[in-house]
This record gives sequence, structure tokens and C-alpha cells, in this order.
Amino acid sequence: MFTGIVEHVGRIEGVERLSDLARFRIDLGPLADGVKLGDSIAVLGACLTVTRIEGLVHTFEAIPETLACTRLGKLVAGDPVNLERAMGAGARFDGHLVQGHVDGLGRVEQVVRNGNEVEIHVRAIDPGLATALVDKGSVAIDGVSLTVVRAEGDRFHVALIPLTLAKTTLGRLAPGDTVHLEVDVFAKYLNQYLDRVLPGLVAAALDARDDAAKR
Repeated sequence: MFTGIVEHVGRIEGVERLSDLARFRIDLGPLADGVKLGDSIAVLGACLTVTRIEGLVHTFEAIPETLACTRLGKLVAGDPVNLERAMGAGARFDGHLVQGHVDGLGRVEQVVRNGNEVEIHVRAIDPGLATALVDKGSVAIDGVSLTVVRAEGDRFHVALIPLTLAKTTLGRLAPGDTVHLEVDVFAKYLNQYLDRVLPGLVAAALDARDDAAKR
């Protein structure tokens, strides 16, 4: 579990693409201290496992399913990436609950600067995400915990303060860029309940009512 509070912007040192997975060598910088093999780290909001350690450079592997659901497969050496270690038991909780499971991709449509504040307008490429995006709700963009200022259909926008722009990769975003989206976990499960469970409960209730009427 993560919180969406980026701890460090790392750097891709190398990418190795194999037939069944991709390996990413990432310079963790100060986050490398204490990281062990098998630890989970969110890379641009996608939870990956440390498989090798070489000083500050750590190797992560992504299987085809992960590559298909994210833009990790397009990363190249030199690219900056938001990093966050998994939240430890008893740790201070900031941001919001983030699983590190990218729900879909979004495309930046507009970047609006209002003084020190920047608004980023995003369209969810997967229309199924739209129902989980609500005004003042939570969303993680490339692993950064943010609040939805306004949601309209499959489009929404968020407001970023200077600190967020300086400490994450979001300050580098431009129209046309693709980003990882993870919607609020509670909204996600509520949507699944409404889609999968509620229709069955309603049908059962109607059947029970019909049976009672026949008696």
C-alpha cells in the first residue's frame, strides 16, 4: 500500500526488453538506503518489486500484463520517474490510499498556469474510469496523490501547488502526454459492487416478491 506522496524522482539508467518481460534499472538516489530484495516500490504509480541491487541502482521487472496496462514499456534511459516506497506499518499516513495498481491511462489535454498554481486537464482514455472520478474525490496521476477539482464525463482537472510541481514529474507534463491513473479505491470497489453484485441482489429480491405473490 502507498499514499501517493512521492519521495524522490529517480532516473532510468537502462531498459532491457525480453520476450516475456522488461527489466528497468533505476537510480533510487537517497531512497536506496535500506531497500532490500523483494521490496515494493511505486514507479510512476505502478507497484514493482526490487529484483537486483547494485549500489544506488536497483532492477525491477514488469511482465506483459503490467506493460499492457501502463506506459512503462515506453520508458528509456534518462527518463525521470516518481518513486515511493511501500508504506510501513505504523507509518504516518498522508495523501490517500493508493494500491500501486494502475487502473488506466489518461491523456493531458491542457496545462493552465494561474500565477503559482497550475491546472492540468486530463481525459481518461478508458471511459470506464469516469464513474469513479468525482468532484473533490481522490486520484493518483503517475503515482502522485491529488484531488479532483472538477470532473465532467471522461475529463477532469486537478490543481498543483509549486511544491508538487518541483518535487514530482508532473511539472514536466505537456498537452498530449500520457499518464497513469489510479482512481480512489473506495470508488473502485463501490463501482464493482454496483456492476456485479447489486443486479443479482435486485433480481433475487424481485423473484422472492413474485414467489410470495403467488402463494
